[in-house]
Parts: sequence; C-alpha cells; structure tokens
Amino acid sequence: MPNIDRREFLKLVGAGGVSVGAGFMLREANKDPREYLIPHVLAPEDSSSGLSTWYNSVCSMCPAGCGISVRTYEGRAKKIEGNPSHPVSQGRLCSLGQAGLQALYNPDRLTAPMRRTGAGDSASFEEITWEQGLKQVGDRLDLLRAARRGNRVAFLTEGVRGHLAQLFESFMRQLGSPRLLHYDFDHPHTLYAANQQFFGENHLPYYDLQNTRLLLSFGADYLNNWISPVHHSLGFGESRHGRPDIRGRFVQIEPRMSMSGAAADEWIAAKPGTEGILALGLAHHIVAEGNYSGADRGAWVTALADYTPAAVAEQTGVPPTTITRLADSFVDTAPSLAIGGGAAGNHSNGVDTLVAVNVLNYLVGNIGQEGGLVFNPAPAGPALQQHRATYSTMLELAEAARQGEIDVLIINGTNPVFTLPPTAEFAQALAQIPLVVSLSSFLDETAALADVILPSHTYLESWGDDFPEPGVGFSVGAVSQPVVSPLYNTRGTGDIILDLARRMGSAEVMPWNSMEEFLKYGWRRIYQRGDPETLAQGFDAFWTSVLKAGAWGETSSGNTAFTLNPDVIAGIGVAPPEFSGSEEDYPFILHPYLSPNLHDGRGANLPWMQELPDPMTSVVYGSWVEINPETAEQMGLTEGDLVDIQSPHGQLQVPVYIYPAIMPNVVAMPIGQGHREYGRYAKDRGVNPIEILSPQIEPITGNLATSATRVSVTATGKRVKLVKTGGTSRDLGRDIVQTTGGLGVEVTSAADNSIPITEVTT
Repeated sequence: MPNIDRREFLKLVGAGGVSVGAGFMLREANKDPREYLIPHVLAPEDSSSGLSTWYNSVCSMCPAGCGISVRTYEGRAKKIEGNPSHPVSQGRLCSLGQAGLQALYNPDRLTAPMRRTGAGDSASFEEITWEQGLKQVGDRLDLLRAARRGNRVAFLTEGVRGHLAQLFESFMRQLGSPRLLHYDFDHPHTLYAANQQFFGENHLPYYDLQNTRLLLSFGADYLNNWISPVHHSLGFGESRHGRPDIRGRFVQIEPRMSMSGAAADEWIAAKPGTEGILALGLAHHIVAEGNYSGADRGAWVTALADYTPAAVAEQTGVPPTTITRLADSFVDTAPSLAIGGGAAGNHSNGVDTLVAVNVLNYLVGNIGQEGGLVFNPAPAGPALQQHRATYSTMLELAEAARQGEIDVLIINGTNPVFTLPPTAEFAQALAQIPLVVSLSSFLDETAALADVILPSHTYLESWGDDFPEPGVGFSVGAVSQPVVSPLYNTRGTGDIILDLARRMGSAEVMPWNSMEEFLKYGWRRIYQRGDPETLAQGFDAFWTSVLKAGAWGETSSGNTAFTLNPDVIAGIGVAPPEFSGSEEDYPFILHPYLSPNLHDGRGANLPWMQELPDPMTSVVYGSWVEINPETAEQMGLTEGDLVDIQSPHGQLQVPVYIYPAIMPNVVAMPIGQGHREYGRYAKDRGVNPIEILSPQIEPITGNLATSATRVSVTATGKRVKLVKTGGTSRDLGRDIVQTTGGLGVEVTSAADNSIPITEVTT
C-alpha cells in the first residue's frame, strides 16, 4: 500500500495514543498551528482574522470510502483534503471528493420536508413540518406492521456500509419485510461473483499495485473509477517512481483508451467482450511453455486446450506474437498482477471474463503475495453484501409494484429513474405505489416522483461510519462526523429512520435517540476487542481518538494460503459476447463509460465538476460520441457534427468527437449527463446513454450488461461547437512531435491491429 505499510502504520500509534490490542488507532491527531492576529489597515473584502479548525471524516461522494480532512472557519466548511492518516486516501483526494463542498452549499438543495399536491402535469410540492411528514409516514408504517403486512414495505437505498446499513436492516426486520435493497448503477456485481466462484471469498481482495512490477489490466480503469481510484493512483505512482531501482510496467487492454490506458506503458485494443478470451490465451501459453508445474497442471492443459494463441488472435484481433509476449512477460516479471473490470465485466460473459483474469494470477503464484492479489480480512463493521440489488432485482421490485404488492417505498440516496434504462419502466412502477418516500437531499428524477420528501443532511452534516470495501489488506474503519451545523431544516438519515422506528412501536428493539448514540453503541463492540490496557482507559478516550485520527485499523490480515477447488478448473471458459441488434442494422458496438468527473451522474449538479475538462477529450458542459478517425472519414464526419445514435431500444442526438484511440467498430459515450431534474447545473444538459441501452442481462449475476448494445450512427446535417479547453491532437503538418515505434504504446484497430503512433497525443 503506497506510503503506509503495516510497519509504518504501527509507528503512527504515537506516544499517548490509544492502543487497541488486536486493533489499534492511528495516532496522528491534528494540532492547530500557532497563528497571530495582525490587524489590516485596509483588510481584503474576502478575509478576516481567526483560526481554522480541521475535522477528520469520511467522503461519501463515491463508494471508495476515502478519509478526508475538512477545514472549517467561523462555522463554515472551506476546503476538503485527503486525511494523511487514512490508509485509503493517504492525504490525497479526487476532484469529486474536493467538490463535496458544492453538495453542502448547493443552491438547489432541499431545505425542508415537502409533500406532493395535485396529480399529473399539475403536481407540485408544498413545504410541510417534520412532524407532519414523519407522522404521515410513521402512521402508515405502524398500521402495516400492526396488521402484519410489513412485507408490503420496501426500502431502496444507495449502497451504504457500516452501522447505517445495519440500522436499515434492523428497521426492515422490525417491519417483517425482506425488501431491503442497496442499488448502485456501477456496483461491480460481476467482480464479486467471479471472486466468489474462483476463490470462495465474499469480499474483494486487495490489489497491490504499489509493489507489482507488471500490471495487466483487462478493462479496469483503475485511475478513474474502478473500485478505489485514489488508492490505486497512489499505488500506480509508487510502482512507477517509488523505488529507485525498479519501475513498474503497466499494460491496459480495452477497446477504447481510458485514463489508465493513456498512462500505461502499452495500450492494446481487443475486440469488445473478448478480454477474457485473451486472458485464457495468455494462460494457455503459460501452461504450454511449462511455466506452471502445479499438481493440477493436467487439468489446466485440458481446460485451456481451445485457447491457443492462433485461435485467440482470431477472436480478439490481438496478434499471436503479442499474446505470447505478454504471457512470457507476466511469468518473467515477478511480482505481476492481473486485474479486470469496467466494460470487460459488463458484457454478457462478464463473470467468466473476470474468472479468466483470476486464472492468470493463480498460474503465476501471486495470490497472497506482495505485489499480487492479497485477501482482505472480513470488515470489522457491518458489510451486508447480501442486500445488493442487481438489474434483475430492480425489475422484480418494479413488477411487485405493478402487481400492487408494495404499499410503501422508502428511497435513500439512489436515483434509479435516471440510472435504469427506460425498458425497466421504473418510473411507471413508482406511480403504482400508494406512498413513495424520498430521503434525498436533491430533487433528482426519482425524488421528483415521491409523495413525501424527508430531506437528509449531506454527509458533511451527518454522523456515520465506513469500513471500506475492498480494504487495504488489513481491517480499516472510520467515523464520519458533522463538520458544520446543519444549514437547513434537514435531518440525518439515521435519525429519520430512528424516528420512524419509534412511531411504529419499535423503540424497545431500537432504543437509540440519535445516530450518534447508535454509532457509539456499535463502536463499543470494536473497542471491546482491545487489550486490558486499552479497556482500562475507557470507551470515551477510545472514541475521541477515533474522531481525532479519522481512521482506525488493526494488523489482522486475510488468508495467505489458497487452494483451488478442482471443480473450478473444469468450468473455465469464456463464450463469445452477445450483442442486441444485428450487425447489418447496427454496425457499431456502444461503449458507455462512467464519466471521470460526473461518475454515474451523481456529480452533474456540481458546477465544479461540469466545468472540469474531461481528461481525455477536454470537453466541458456536455455530451459527445467518440468515433475513430478512419470511421469518421468514411462517413464524412468531423468534430461537432450532430449524429443520431440509435439502438434497438432508443435514439439520442449528440455531437461527434474524433477520438484516435478507439477501435473503428466501436463508438463511446460518457455516462453522467442528460438529467431532466437534479437542479439548475444538471437539468437539460447533454444526453444519457443509459436511455438507449438494451436490456441484456449477464446470466450469472442478473445484472445489466451495459456493454452489450449495438447502435447505428446517422449524420443529421447539423453542427454544433463542442465546448472544450484543449486544442487539436494533430500537429497539422508542422512536425512538432517526433514519434518512433519505441514509445511502448500499442494502439490497435480491427483491420491490422495498428493505428499510426502519431495519432496518439503524447
């Protein structure tokens, strides 16, 4: 792990710190620097004398769980940075995390409870009191519980961990309802399923990028949005520059160059959905060349017989020489590591593809090794992965609503009306539910369809905690504390749930008066894992130390030994990907990807994120479709031409961006824009490619195969000017960029696996 390993982690337990026996606290409490009050003769308008206060907390802008330090001044949050003591972020923070202030101070925040009035096009919201809103919801819940019809209540939340997740589970258990669902558009269901199938592990492993010498990434954009991008960026930098005598090498395999591909030493384009086939081609060569000699070698020879380099080259478009070279390098450059995810895991064969990636790690023996794949221990706090909702689960929820099986739906922090394709008809299903309750802080597409809105605090005003998943090789936890007083008439999500529990008669089972009180109850059990010296100091001292440090951890690690079930080998194989629509009618494969700035659309209401140039195109404030230069030339398209992107299930109109590093039969679009609600900065800006996705399902997980849609591209004859900060990636005949074949970048096309290297901006 970059900058903080276990030994250094122990050193952070400073003098006077609180030891926790099997676990221990990070002891880097912030000390206020000495400041002097010096009066200005003419003080600047935007400054005043005083002392800043820093609070350690947890970022909630994405699921990574980075630790943050928030600078407050005169009761207002002024700046967010990474917490140096937190093992995930280690003092760093991404742009979305930095923009958390704009969620707190956003002018479009919901400031008080509201209730829908009217119906249809004349519907609107009126402000109500908290007592009115809580009574309306609480009375309905109490009535259903008393009538033993609590199973007609559903709770749909964004993915949350820690004690808030446990609180949701307790709340639904009191109602007697199994309908608790955690839904995130980008949750890596296929990655979890692949690791469960191959390793028998319910938790994701730790991918040790810092110490690896060769990384093969099959579609995982680890520098942008794959699982924990801040932590992976630290590992990338440390592997590249942190060791004086070793420089890690990174290879990215994907049909469209991502941020990770641009930063890699080598970028290889494989046909969409064939990444797993390519991985098994490498595995075949490793075994065939005698570079694996385990007791189960014979079983591997049989399982990989069909994946010869020649056969794999025909399916993937990657030359046999490249396949054998990568396989030899993966064996010879130890330690090495293979990872997979992103678009590669979002095809109809997504689970099998990611299992194939794990095969490479197994064959070279890097499982449980530094620089390879390390198993995480079980989180110290609640994880509750069993409530994760896939696309199929969401379809079942919508169908239950249409069948009149749901009387109350509580929605927290998730926006399925935006992140589900229209074919799911989720908005229509909401209309069939008698009472829809939203706990959102913003009027997004889903909250706009609610009957009652009980607005939650933002995370900077709330109590909570987090146990990052995946971890960093050892157990980590952190408490999220309010850094400012609530700005508006809102309440913490946990406090809203506890109030509703009291109103439906569950006070004896859920006796806590506040989320803070419930957190202390949960963390007391962690404290009790400590040694006698720690216990003698008392829980209050332990709790204060957690808040000051902003992180807690313990040295226990996951399993170091691994034995593969022989039945797994017999099932190894990756079928060709399936796409909706015929190749004749829809000649292009759509490659939707999470926006580096807007993520899955959650950052679209933040002006900082709208103004931040896309790192690969420099476009701001809009949507675009990326097309290969050869394809664009054949179609007579130039940058800014408006085209219709049509799939078997919808159509969008979007301007063209000529993108050199994409395969000719692939077009790519960023996800994040296209909101019809969600505030002034997001509404009616760009388009949402999710709207034209075909409802293809990955069969093992039941999740939406977002990479399995074919589209056609038709010129409209109209043009717009893309708003961007960059210039041109061409030298316009000036010969100002000298390039050679030795740059270490391999850019491939469908025809001959090579786009001239001069097409790649350096």
